[in-house]
Amino acid sequence: MEAHAAQAPVAPPRARQLRLPGVGAGLGRGVVVLYLSVIVLLPIAALANQAFSEGLAHFWSQVTSPAAKSSLELILACSLIVVAINAFFGTVVAWLLVRDNFPGKSLVNAIIDLPFALPTIVASLILIELWGNKSPIGIDIALSRTAIVVALCFVTLPFVVRAVQPLLIEMDRDMEEAAASLGAGGFTVFRRIIFPNLLPGLAAGVALAFARALGEYGSVLIFAGGTKNTTVASILIGQQIEQGNETGAAAISVVLLAMALVVLVLITLIQRWGSRHERAQGAGAGGLGLAVTAPPAPQEDDERE
Repeated sequence: MEAHAAQAPVAPPRARQLRLPGVGAGLGRGVVVLYLSVIVLLPIAALANQAFSEGLAHFWSQVTSPAAKSSLELILACSLIVVAINAFFGTVVAWLLVRDNFPGKSLVNAIIDLPFALPTIVASLILIELWGNKSPIGIDIALSRTAIVVALCFVTLPFVVRAVQPLLIEMDRDMEEAAASLGAGGFTVFRRIIFPNLLPGLAAGVALAFARALGEYGSVLIFAGGTKNTTVASILIGQQIEQGNETGAAAISVVLLAMALVVLVLITLIQRWGSRHERAQGAGAGGLGLAVTAPPAPQEDDERE
């Protein structure tokens, strides 16, 4: 008897792409490019043109002035602190919303999105009422660098929670149960199974929160006050415009824009890495399944009587 070669699984036929009714591929791309050009590319080009209108030397002198360097360093340091805080607490909040049931869960889930809908200047007023000199709990952190961190935490928390939450919902719990049945502790299960699956979404949420924090203006305007020690880059840009230095304001804006673009590139790389990681896991699982389920090929006797 001859052994039958195992046949590789046939890939399913690709689904037909659905297009917008009455819109061809070329027209659709043209509309998208036109819209992005008007809304995004042209304003960016105008900003860059204003920033470099007086030459590269003037641009460099504006972004390296003591005030600009201080404001950029301050917002960069505060943003890094904020994303570290929200990476932890955002994951905890997402975990509670997905894995636990408690009274008022739906209300908490709705409140998470409040910074998205609330005007940031209103957020600044709320924060100064809670943590200002008239604080009902007796804690006054207004007009300080701590106020910048608190304000940025408030406006960036939803980015992390909403990036981690869907991954927790879709995560297969059979792997966790299997690891627990083999004697793995809770921390080991989280470190070896849960966290690697959350990492791509967590990293993307942290990157988006960081990009938002870099350019935040409204929530820190009143709460932090824009004093000499609390002037972040966005507030300095407003001050430069009020003083008639539009070129300097544009130069600082270009630096913030460059930082944000770097973060967006990192998000893209992280998402690609996550997709490759998921495909590799799927391929590994598929190969393991074939190895386990495929019956051994029958062997022929070397000698026939």
